[in-house]
Amino acid sequence: MSFLKKYSIIFFLIVGKAGAQSSASAVADSLYALGNYSAAINEYAKVDNEKASLQIARAYEAIGNYKKAVVQYRATLDKNTKLDIARFEMGKLLLKTKEYDAALEAFTALISKKDGNPEYYYYLGRVQKSMTDVSEANNSFRQAIRLDSTHLRSIYSLGKYFVLKQEKDSVLKYVNKGLKFYEEDVSLINLKALAFFNNGQFNQAIPHFERLLELGETKPFMYKKLAHGYLSNLETEKAHQTYLQLLNFPDFVADAYSGFADVFLKEKQLDSAQFYIKRAIEERTVVFDNEYRDLGRIARLQGKTKEALEYYTRAWEENKSNQYIHYQVCTLADEYFQDPKTKLRYYENLLGQYPKLLPFIEEHAKKRVSELKAEIHFASN
Repeated sequence: MSFLKKYSIIFFLIVGKAGAQSSASAVADSLYALGNYSAAINEYAKVDNEKASLQIARAYEAIGNYKKAVVQYRATLDKNTKLDIARFEMGKLLLKTKEYDAALEAFTALISKKDGNPEYYYYLGRVQKSMTDVSEANNSFRQAIRLDSTHLRSIYSLGKYFVLKQEKDSVLKYVNKGLKFYEEDVSLINLKALAFFNNGQFNQAIPHFERLLELGETKPFMYKKLAHGYLSNLETEKAHQTYLQLLNFPDFVADAYSGFADVFLKEKQLDSAQFYIKRAIEERTVVFDNEYRDLGRIARLQGKTKEALEYYTRAWEENKSNQYIHYQVCTLADEYFQDPKTKLRYYENLLGQYPKLLPFIEEHAKKRVSELKAEIHFASN
């Protein structure tokens, strides 16, 4: 066989193989695009190149076989350790499957290349947060924002952290930065509303909750907080109308009834308030300490001391961790009973039940114990 003929055969074999791989790759790409991932994997397996290896990992992830996906990502990286896209996707998958140590290693390796990608810091922060290293997580989110001042997910992560810490100024520092870039980001608007709401600044919170509703974020907790804001702002009609919206959510019917009761209490319509508190109790399936406490408060305003004592006692029995309700039980017992020994038992139980009472409660309880003991002593002589 001549050299030329031998060379031609080799050339056509190479071209033929390349053509076959190209055809298999095109078929695999089409199957992948259509979501036929298992068939796509079989076709990609016929193609011996980096892209096919990466696509097999993606296909395994798409069908939910995360273990095989990670194995495939690692195999791809073994052939090319510089393939950052494979390491990045694998890192996100490891985070998703809660393999935090491996995910941390992946994102740390990516960051070490110092290419200024804020996404790497954002995902590193998420891994660190999942590992309960909150301080380092926040530092990573801050670094992502330093690299990209409009990185909304990092801004949201920091904003949410400061909402939970009830540090309003820090919330606004980050949230306003994000809203300047995208003023209709509902997640950031929500954080801003909560920052004001949790700080008791209902006037400032109300417009942001209203804006969320305008943007279609009609979640029940938004109606509940907005209604509370209206009520605290003495806008009782708006509060009533907003609590009406809560009735559309089966799990919040009791909250709506409690809201109606608060509205009627503000308007001094005690009978109506009483009616809705009782409706709220009928709807609830957990505890009723707030409802019984409110019924007790109404009975007290009506001058029905015995009834108020019974309601407050029931409220405390529903939630015995609430020292303030127990204190109200004591003061009502003090008003209702004539026998100083009976009164004394209530206050002594209060002092014995809670080793760390609020200062004003402890001071008053100890004072009454002293006075009642003196009264009992003089009565016995």
